[in-house]
Amino acid sequence: MDEKGTLIRRIGTRDAVFIGLGSMIGAGVFVAFAPAARAAGAWLPAGLAIAAVIAYCNATSSARLAALYPASGGTYVYGRERLGEFWGYLAGWGFVVGKTASCAAMTLTVVTYAAPGLGQPWRSVSAVAVVAVLTGLNYRGVQRSAFATRVIVTITLTILALAVVAMTFGGTMRAGSPGPIAAPGVGGVLEAAGLLFFAFAGYARIATLGEEVRDPARTIPRAVPIALGLALVVYAVLAFVLLYRLGPDLLGRSADPIAEGVARSSWSWLTPAVRVGAVVAALGSLLALVLGVSRTTLAMARDGHLPRFLAAVHPRFGVPHRAEVTVGAVVALLASTLDLRDAIGFSSFAVLAYYAVANAGALTLPKGRVIPAFGLLGCAILAFSLPAVSALTGSGVLALGALGYAIRRRFAANVR
Repeated sequence: MDEKGTLIRRIGTRDAVFIGLGSMIGAGVFVAFAPAARAAGAWLPAGLAIAAVIAYCNATSSARLAALYPASGGTYVYGRERLGEFWGYLAGWGFVVGKTASCAAMTLTVVTYAAPGLGQPWRSVSAVAVVAVLTGLNYRGVQRSAFATRVIVTITLTILALAVVAMTFGGTMRAGSPGPIAAPGVGGVLEAAGLLFFAFAGYARIATLGEEVRDPARTIPRAVPIALGLALVVYAVLAFVLLYRLGPDLLGRSADPIAEGVARSSWSWLTPAVRVGAVVAALGSLLALVLGVSRTTLAMARDGHLPRFLAAVHPRFGVPHRAEVTVGAVVALLASTLDLRDAIGFSSFAVLAYYAVANAGALTLPKGRVIPAFGLLGCAILAFSLPAVSALTGSGVLALGALGYAIRRRFAANVR
């Protein structure tokens, strides 16, 4: 295989499901419930249900399109093929920028949980080391990454299962009471849904790896709903158990709700294991995120929307090695210099825009237009239900990407 060859199809259904789960049941499961509970209170499950329905619509649209266009890049490819070059570019731009910020946030999560209270410069050194290790793992080939994801998901699910048992049966003490279940308003529930959507967006990783999936027309439509369904079960169980153990007020104030819920049970000895689980889950999420961002970078570089040298595929390992190293370097820089605690809202906005393009693309298919129409409307509503700062920042970044596209097109026209 030469430097600009195609990627090798090595991923089967099982690995595809685990890669999706590794993205969805990542650090988000340990941190996303708190801001969502602040927005929706005891109506947190309603926000989760709305996020799950929109995610299902997006997943269905993505799976149908991935079966038709089994190439690296996900919605970047679908938007380009179904709607035109600009919409594909805008989807790719939103995905790369938003998910790069998510990668940095996951890196900081690893460092924070593994070494709480660690100050500079060791915090930056640790963040760079985490990114370097995972970039090196991805560099060696997607099969090694898929195996590592299986291990990480297995560990995370085991720890979460123990945490649920501890909070459910570990004594009757409760830290807080939900009191009267008063509705927080439609806006609060929708804001919670937008924040929780961040946790469901990982199934995109299956589609962005389409060029490395065996028999994609069969594998992707099977793997996406399986991964999404399993993730929904995990999140639903945790939402109800956390509300039972902590109540909505304390849940909304907690920085580490699952660990706090376990600590307030008679199984408090399990708390350190939960914290270790958060680190492992963040590593799994980061591993899958870097895989997806590097593949979208590869696809955009092939088309000239990013520097073409990023389109190289390693002749031995069959991975987009230059894209992976570049993404890793940017993530390391961001994680070591910036405070990205608000990245979840910005990332949610960018990813909702990404899926809006996917649903719009699916609307051009000959059959089954109801689901993508509902998904497109849902993405728009959730995106602008997010906190104002997140919506404004996300809109600004998308506008900046559109401006860059227009400038490049004008320059290319003048050259001709």
